[in-house]
Amino acid sequence: MSKVTYLTEEGLKKLKEEIEQLVSIERPKISKQIAEARDKGDLSENAEYDAAKEAQGLLEMKIAQLQATLSTVRVVDESKINTGTVQLMNKVKIRNIKTGVVMEYTLVSEREADLKEKKMSVDTPIAKGLIGKKKGDKVEIQVPAGNLILEIIDISF
Repeated sequence: MSKVTYLTEEGLKKLKEEIEQLVSIERPKISKQIAEARDKGDLSENAEYDAAKEAQGLLEMKIAQLQATLSTVRVVDESKINTGTVQLMNKVKIRNIKTGVVMEYTLVSEREADLKEKKMSVDTPIAKGLIGKKKGDKVEIQVPAGNLILEIIDISF
């Protein structure tokens, strides 16, 4: 059974746009490169042809992976997001007890994660430690750099 991928409407739109870009623009571009390389003669010693065929194989694999992901997508019903406990799609404000640093992240699927946009994957050790906790809870989380002790300051949507 395939793993379900939870996405927002925005995440689903981006996934579909990426597939469309690869299929309608990148695939024809690589096909053209293969045709041009083939026209140059002997394929047994044609590095351009080999490189284009390899690029085509990688592209087709990526398209297949994205289409497989698309087939397992479940769009999160934002009207049913609860802010009583930390869960997918919540914006969580946390404080590092040791340093006093306050951070705010939205917990999203791995596919939508982007730390520059303050979107943290629910598959990270920090997010896993926060899931199911309530405002005011202190959570000790094992990370590669050691233990973090975080306090949940706020949960919102």
